[in-house]
Amino acid sequence: MKNYNLGDVLHQTSFYTNKALGQNFISDTNLLTAIVTDAGIENEDTVVEIGTGAGTLTGIIADKAKKVYSFEVDRNLEKVLNITLSGYENIEVIFKDVLRMKDEAVTEIIGDGHFKLLGNLPYYITTPLLLRFIDSNFNVDSITIMVQEEVARRIVAKEGTEDYSSITLAVAMWGDATITRKVSRNMFFPSPNVDSAVVTIKRNDSKIKGYERKKINRLVRASFAMRRKTLANNLSAAYQISKEEAIARIEKAGFDKNIRGEKLSLDDYLRLSEEF
Repeated sequence: MKNYNLGDVLHQTSFYTNKALGQNFISDTNLLTAIVTDAGIENEDTVVEIGTGAGTLTGIIADKAKKVYSFEVDRNLEKVLNITLSGYENIEVIFKDVLRMKDEAVTEIIGDGHFKLLGNLPYYITTPLLLRFIDSNFNVDSITIMVQEEVARRIVAKEGTEDYSSITLAVAMWGDATITRKVSRNMFFPSPNVDSAVVTIKRNDSKIKGYERKKINRLVRASFAMRRKTLANNLSAAYQISKEEAIARIEKAGFDKNIRGEKLSLDDYLRLSEEF
């Protein structure tokens, strides 16, 4: 772990945070170390980090992991990282937007082996970033991300609650998600307007074993297309069938004709998929 004052480094390199990129840095080493612990990083692990930022988390990951590939969109951070990450031989910073890269291009950089994904994510890319990796063929063993607390609640929500959504189910299909810690907005520089939370998702391929992920994804997204409408209304529109036909299929799967999509668990959706 390198010793430096982040404020001094930012001043020395004349770096100013870019609000449009959602840049909010953390320098508290106790918190950063706890996040790496949450992720279960061990000395033989390869880690892919999304959002290098000022490198504060990157360095602590590198202290534990065998290799770190860190993706960063802001090339202006290069001077900062030359200071905060100097001396590390096991870190490769890639100044590219991983959301715009094809799987093949990412694999050319990180290889096709297993890795753990970490990131202190700008709030606006949380959902697309999650979907980018859980819907891919990458060998991701786990995902540990710091996100807006509201989004964290959605990721781990239970059916029938206000926070339950299609992203809850998309994550549930991939693995087991838990909130490992909450992070006050005051821990960031500059301070955002909301608090954050760390979510760890451990891959569990048995969740939808025997089912086609694309088929379940389509069913879930259709069911949440218009949240205030009944499941029958949403599915009749999505599958271009009459409402009566949708109701017949829903009842055949064992559910009430007036049920809404947010009332169904992942297991319920798997059962419903047999009729769609």
